[in-house]
Amino acid sequence: MVALNLRRLRVERQISQDDLALAMGLERSHAGHLERGTKNPTVVSLEKLALVMNCELAEFFEKSPSGTTVIEPLKSGRRPLTKRTAR
Repeated sequence: MVALNLRRLRVERQISQDDLALAMGLERSHAGHLERGTKNPTVVSLEKLALVMNCELAEFFEKSPSGTTVIEPLKSGRRPLTKRTAR
């Protein structure tokens, strides 16, 4: 849930993984691991993410917003994205 919301928020705000990692003082690969859910962020990291993303900490733990669907993972093992559906 945190990983999917992190990616969704980053994409919505048009922040690259490189820019996110730089703002947080992380390697880009670490930011990628957080988005894929292969590493869990610490509480301190979540607080930094919320500051960089200009969002509330709780937004990382919310269910997918209504009007979004999850796209199935790619065969390469990439994590799914969310996609807005027509209303």
